Amino acid sequence: MTKPYADREIWFLTGSQGLYGEDTLRQVAEQSQEIARVLGEQLPANLVWKPVLTSSDAIRRVALEANADDAVIGVVVWMHTFSPAKMWIAGLDALRTPLLHLHTQANVELPWDTIDFDFMNLNQAAHGDREFGYVATRLAAPRKTVAGHVSNPAVTASVATWVRACAGWAATHELRLARFGDNMRDVAVTEGDKTEAELRFGVSVNTWGVNDLVAAVDRVPDADVDALVTEYEDLYDVAPELRLGGERHESLRDGARQEVGLRALLESLGAMAFTTSFEDLGALRQLPGLAVQRLMADGYGFGAEGDWKTAILVRAAKVMGAGLPGGASLMEDYTYDLTPGAERILGAHMLEVCPSLTTSRPSLEVHPLGIGGKDDPVRLVFSTDPGVGVVVSLADMRERFRLTANVVDVVAPSAPLPHLPVARAVWEPRPDFRTSAEAWLTAGGAHHTVLTTAVGIEVFEDFAEIARTELLVIDESTTRRGFRDQVRWNQVFYRVAQGL
Repeated sequence: MTKPYADREIWFLTGSQGLYGEDTLRQVAEQSQEIARVLGEQLPANLVWKPVLTSSDAIRRVALEANADDAVIGVVVWMHTFSPAKMWIAGLDALRTPLLHLHTQANVELPWDTIDFDFMNLNQAAHGDREFGYVATRLAAPRKTVAGHVSNPAVTASVATWVRACAGWAATHELRLARFGDNMRDVAVTEGDKTEAELRFGVSVNTWGVNDLVAAVDRVPDADVDALVTEYEDLYDVAPELRLGGERHESLRDGARQEVGLRALLESLGAMAFTTSFEDLGALRQLPGLAVQRLMADGYGFGAEGDWKTAILVRAAKVMGAGLPGGASLMEDYTYDLTPGAERILGAHMLEVCPSLTTSRPSLEVHPLGIGGKDDPVRLVFSTDPGVGVVVSLADMRERFRLTANVVDVVAPSAPLPHLPVARAVWEPRPDFRTSAEAWLTAGGAHHTVLTTAVGIEVFEDFAEIARTELLVIDESTTRRGFRDQVRWNQVFYRVAQGL
């Protein structure tokens, strides 16, 4: 399989103990290598087998080595035999790399006709992993647990999903986020604690003046603009007025100049996420729309109106969905169709919805924008492809961050939208509109979100576990009463868990 994280490693650690003797430990090594081989073929990153661990010192050292190796994004552990778990205390206490506990065994079926105690002595994961699970729980070690044989596609798929969450986690820890302008004035949910965000997610959030961006745009050579305009005409259905000789062609050139300048500035900063604000555009001739859409399509995180938390989420979702069909984008619940029994949400934004959400050929258009006081901006217009999606927000709840996620079914618009000049998505939230909306409001979920159609809810569950961050899920099993109680219980849990 193609590995989108070919430069990343997952280490495979096998637990045993020295008292079994060299012959048994040789068999343990052989069988664990085979398990690692089968599993590794199904993972989106490279699985690296490590020698069998039989002592506390060896376990602690491999944990420290994993922490120190930037290529390592996760560790899978399996107790092939009985590995007394006091040996794992120092290692688990030292480990800062995401952890998955694989509860498996070498064989699928038991050899009922030949099974003897030698076989039993060799294949002890059934209780060896329980010993490990006890100590991991006692240490409150964050982890994912997956049970079953690696020949089962459901098992390997769950591990692969966790690997994607590990890649997202690594991406936020390497992330530099550039804010051009501040948050939209008087808006609450786009604010947040940048210092805590760096501690929790590893992201560095800093501000550059919009004049820095203006200068970068002004430096763009005309030849680069010419080349990009040609690329636009190859990729999109460009409105006649924007084409060469059209009365609005200069608007397209302005949009192209913004893209080249913004991309160059972000590259010089080493930033893979950014924000803009229509309230702080300086000498920019138009609010960046097309440039933002295309940068998101290339994997950049973005948040509108200074919303840096959503920019983090978009970048994480981009990385976690790498190589999968579908896409991820900034999104906003904009307006509703409240037809009884057929309620739908129309999501959009002023300009900035990523074209990775569609397999169709977008149109490239220019329309007035009655906000910001600048020239009419260019943008890509399309409807998101139907399919299952997840809408996720990240909000600062004072003493912690909260992820709120809703599983949705993206559908085609109920009718053509000839006068809506922006990219959009229409979805039916699970379990139904009323429950979803009431639960989201109860959770204090943000109005800016990431919509992803590439990965499902499991990857966000894994990401939240790795980040030790609260996640509230709204899906087909959600009830209003149960969700309300969960919010209350979580409030108590997270305050108590943080200590005094």
